[in-house]
Amino acid sequence: MGLFLLWFLFGIGLIIQIIYLLLIFGRTALFKSSASGASSSMNEEGVTVLVAAHNEFRNLKTLIPKLFEQDYPKYDVLIVNDRSTDRTERYLQEMMAVYPRLRSVTVKYTPSHVTSKKYALTLGIKVAKNDVILLTDADCMPASDQWIRKMTLPVRERKKTFSIGYSGYQIKTGFLNKWMQFETLLTGLFYISFGLWKSPFMGIGRNLCYRRSFFMDAKAFKGLWQIEGGDDDLFVNLYANGKNAELVIDPEATTESIPKENWKDYFIQKKRHLSVGKHYRSGDKQKIGLYAISHALFWIGGIGLLIYLGLEQNWEHFLIVFGIILVRSLLLWGIASKASKKIQGSGFPATILVNDFLYLGYFWILGLISYQAKTIQWK
Repeated sequence: MGLFLLWFLFGIGLIIQIIYLLLIFGRTALFKSSASGASSSMNEEGVTVLVAAHNEFRNLKTLIPKLFEQDYPKYDVLIVNDRSTDRTERYLQEMMAVYPRLRSVTVKYTPSHVTSKKYALTLGIKVAKNDVILLTDADCMPASDQWIRKMTLPVRERKKTFSIGYSGYQIKTGFLNKWMQFETLLTGLFYISFGLWKSPFMGIGRNLCYRRSFFMDAKAFKGLWQIEGGDDDLFVNLYANGKNAELVIDPEATTESIPKENWKDYFIQKKRHLSVGKHYRSGDKQKIGLYAISHALFWIGGIGLLIYLGLEQNWEHFLIVFGIILVRSLLLWGIASKASKKIQGSGFPATILVNDFLYLGYFWILGLISYQAKTIQWK
C-alpha cells in the first residue's frame, strides 16, 4: 500500500508538472519577440515615470541620470519623496536645476488609515502631468534607453489599460543571488505565461504601466488601503484581464534591481511580497497552488520511491524513477533558460536544478509564515 501511494503521488505530481512546463511556461519559452511591438511608433504620447522613494538618496543618485538617457521625446520624471530623513530632498532640489523635466512632491506624513507606499503613489499619480504612468523603484535601472518606449507601447498604441513588464536582479556572486535569480524568474514565468494565455493575475511595481485616468476612475487603491504591499500585484489582480492588459516581453523593456546581500533582508522582503498572495482572487491562488502542490507531490513521491526502492535493492525501478526526475529537471532547465533569453536576453545556469528542489521548502515554509503574518511594513 505504501509503495502504491508513493507511485500515485509521484505520477500525479509529474503529470501536472509536465502540463505546467510544456503548455503554460512553454508559451513564454516559444514567444515570438516581434509580437512585443516595434521600437518606434507614431503615437508618442506623453509619459510620466513615477518613483516613490523613502530614504533612497544613494540609489536616486544613480537612477535619475539614467532615466534621462531614455530615447523618448515626451516624458517627465516624478519622484515622490516619502518622509525621507536622508539627503533625498536636497538632492532632488539640486537635480531639478539640472534636469528641467524632473519634478518632485514631498510626503510629510501618512494618514493612519492608509499604508505608506500606496499613499505616496496615489499622491504622485494625482499630480502627474501625463495620463500614461510608468512605475519603477529607486533601486531599479532600465535595461536600455528604449525602456519607456517599449514598456508604454501597449498603452499608447493598442489602447491597453495595463502594460506589464519584467524586473530582474543584478547578477552577483554567491548562492543568495543565484537563488534570487531563480525565484524571480519562476515568478516571472507564472505571471507572464498566464498573461499570454489572456489570464493576467499580477504585475511588478518595478516595471508597470497604466493610465492615470483609469487609476482615478477606480478610486485609487480602494479596498486595498490597509494591506501593506499590493500596490502592484493586487491592483493588477483586481482590475487586469485578458482584454485590457498586455505583457511586454523584450530584454530592452526590463528593469534590473539591486539584490539583497544577506538572507535576513531577503526574507523580510519576501515575507512582504508573499503576504499579499492571500488576497488574490481564488482562481489565481489556485493557479499558483496547483503548481506548488504538484511540485511537492513530485519531489516527495520521487524521493520516497528512491529511498524505498534503494532499501529493497530494486535497482531497475530505482533507475526509472531517477531517470524521470532527471528528465523533468532538464526539461525545466531547458524551458526556463529559453524563456529567460526571451525575457531578459540571457540563459539560465544549471543551478536551477538545485534551486528547484529547495523551492519545496521555500514555498511551504516561508509562504506559510508570510500567509499568517500580521505585521508587514514597506520601509
